[in-house]
Amino acid sequence: MLSWISKIIKGIVIALGFILPGISGGVLAAILGIYERMIRFLAHPFKNFKEDVFYFLPVAIGMLLGIGLFSYPIEYLLEHYQVYVLWSFAGAIIGTVPSLVREATQDSDRDKIDLIWFWATFIVSGIGLYALNFVVGSLNASFISFILAGVLLALGVLVPGLSPSNLLLILGLYSPMLTGFKSFDLIGTFLPIAIGAGATLIIFSKLMDYALRVYHSRVYHFIIGIVLSSTLLILIPNAGNPESISYSGLSLVSYVIIAFFFALGIWLGIWMSQLEDKYK
Repeated sequence: MLSWISKIIKGIVIALGFILPGISGGVLAAILGIYERMIRFLAHPFKNFKEDVFYFLPVAIGMLLGIGLFSYPIEYLLEHYQVYVLWSFAGAIIGTVPSLVREATQDSDRDKIDLIWFWATFIVSGIGLYALNFVVGSLNASFISFILAGVLLALGVLVPGLSPSNLLLILGLYSPMLTGFKSFDLIGTFLPIAIGAGATLIIFSKLMDYALRVYHSRVYHFIIGIVLSSTLLILIPNAGNPESISYSGLSLVSYVIIAFFFALGIWLGIWMSQLEDKYK
């Protein structure tokens, strides 16, 4: 029973990666110690089918609970306390980076190619994601556009560090998705997202499983590059995105509070990483 409760809680935490800007479900899964097993299961579903299904069933239940429970409060907090919330999220992500660095070098020492992967990913992904606001227009919420949302959400699980919510904000699908999650709109929101996510997981899971086995260090340096660039971008105002962070009207006291929540987020991220290292 305790194992089920623990996995349900992990599922709830991973669900935050679906709905929090700057947060990746894949990173959270990696931090919680279930990412590589999840990828192996998706890539080879019949190898240990019964065991893996019973392992991931409570995680899936937790993910659904997390989406339903947190969609409304997160939408409210982002609307009324955007700057404090985003800086808290950013701090939590920064706090997990040392854990990702340790994971990247657990099987081999870092080399020049790893560093090239990191810097190239950091620079290219940062410029690309920032410029995307000015290149891609907003999409209307529809069955087809929510299939695209499902594709992005699945990529956020398969590629730790990739924040699907950031991309959904850019495409104008973030708020409609939260609205659908809040109301548990099964046909208009959950079904097309499930279709897009399911297809993406089936198609790309084998590729990611192979990459992790053969290029483990390269993949994690790629991940770290995206983690840092996407985290930086959620803290930088973007004129091309009306939902990006805004610092207008903040006082000196506000900046002190921001610094406090950022530090609190870093501590929380480090604590989560240490907890996972302890029980991994």
